[in-house]
Amino acid sequence: MNRQSQLAIETHAPLFAEPRGDIQLSFEFFPPKTDAMAETLWRSIETLAPLKPRFVSVTYGAGGSTRERTHTTVERIARETGLTPAAHLTCVGATRDEIDAIARSYWDAGVRHIVALRGDPPEQGQRYAPHPDGYANAAALVAGLKAVAPFEISVAAYPEIHPDSECAQSDLDNLLRKIDAGADRAITQFFFSADCFFRFRDKLAEIRPGVEVVPGILPVTNVATTRRFAGQCGAAIPDWMDRLFEGLDELPQARQLVAATVAGELCGQLYAGGVRHFHFYTLNRAELAYAICHLLGVRA
Repeated sequence: MNRQSQLAIETHAPLFAEPRGDIQLSFEFFPPKTDAMAETLWRSIETLAPLKPRFVSVTYGAGGSTRERTHTTVERIARETGLTPAAHLTCVGATRDEIDAIARSYWDAGVRHIVALRGDPPEQGQRYAPHPDGYANAAALVAGLKAVAPFEISVAAYPEIHPDSECAQSDLDNLLRKIDAGADRAITQFFFSADCFFRFRDKLAEIRPGVEVVPGILPVTNVATTRRFAGQCGAAIPDWMDRLFEGLDELPQARQLVAATVAGELCGQLYAGGVRHFHFYTLNRAELAYAICHLLGVRA
């Protein structure tokens, strides 16, 4: 073997040669709108449940638009599965009393974990404005929830800065306010560069050692949809991703394979950098998340 070949092997060892299944998982779902969507959701939950996730979360629509469906889905997970459900809850469009009442109903239903978020305005393009009698922001929401009951609370973090933040430091300061208010961990918005996550994680560790930061992973099968999501949360879509999915519009299985490869490589890089907990944005589909977890060494 010549020197060039030897170097290629040494510097490009298989990403998944080392993982031994020593990771923790969590999965995010959204509440279904129809019976057919509900069937898809529950098939996905049944597929992913044997991987023994630390928790599964259920999203809350902009302006609280899915409040009842979120509550119903979370309660069903708590009642019918052995999984630990985490309910998303936002500040938008509700008074403190209303939000506190929702939190108490979750506690009474056996739900002990809340994902506390500021939330998005009901209409895209609007500026966020707190309810006059509501919680002003996510930090205030965290403090309010802790006053209602001793919930475990996860909050959002933004490796590429939230669109409403003035700069990276102000965004980090906002995260620290949420941690100081009682949050137990931060889950990041999705991203497509391991370096981006590592810079964010290491900067936070310099300022506040010991804060748990979990990378949020979005396997991409539709670049246009992902671009819309990214515009709402400040994530960057690399140019190479557009090129990678060109010509695959009518080939869904090929898109799945490409998506698994891209997300799998990102997770492999994160694992090599010390990450041992991954949060998957499933979009209510199990196949990609399951395949990537398998690559990481997790077995049912």
